[in-house]
Amino acid sequence: MTATIYDTPDEALDGVSDGARVMVGGFVSASSPTNLIFALKRRGTRNLTVMATNIGFGDRLDELCEDRQIAKAIASFAVRASSARASRFEEQYRTGEVELELVPQGTLAERIRAGGAGIGGFLTRTGVGTQVAEGKDVLSWQGEEWLLERPLRADVAILKAHRADRLGNLCYRMAGRNFNAVMATAADLVVVEVEEIVETGELAPNEIHTPAVYVDRIVRCDPVEVRWDGR
Repeated sequence: MTATIYDTPDEALDGVSDGARVMVGGFVSASSPTNLIFALKRRGTRNLTVMATNIGFGDRLDELCEDRQIAKAIASFAVRASSARASRFEEQYRTGEVELELVPQGTLAERIRAGGAGIGGFLTRTGVGTQVAEGKDVLSWQGEEWLLERPLRADVAILKAHRADRLGNLCYRMAGRNFNAVMATAADLVVVEVEEIVETGELAPNEIHTPAVYVDRIVRCDPVEVRWDGR
């Protein structure tokens, strides 16, 4: 399978519809797919469930809240504990306009990995006896209680990599692998913005972090500078 190369991020998101479950790669501003986020905003796609490690913390995912395109977020960092200015998402969450499923970061990563690997669930001690456990199955094993966490999958994942070849093999730069790599395995449609597209064979085998078999669409985009406050 060869990934399709698109000229613009708007074209690369063709077919993404209202109500979609969307995974968004990146960690804070590191390798966040900002161009694809902006394209999703321009499309006006609504009632989205977004899955990301953060929203409103140095990323531009919060931009989708300006026109109230997000209905629910599944994330690890979405509400500030300090008196710093609240994100648009946080403001809407506190007024009951959007839903939030807060997931410990390690659990979030493992739920996505499980979704990509076809695993039906896993046990973890993280969150036992807290609000994280509400509504979940609690199992006893070796004298301790464990939460049964379910896998996560998405209709589409929007990701960022440093380079891709024309088959769709991806190379991330430094910390850019973060959530991008695992999300590439757990979505029905994987769309990736990259800074450079090279010819097939130019990436050495040990440079390929995500094989092309997981990638459906790629688009070359210039990097977007993101400030820490995400605005």
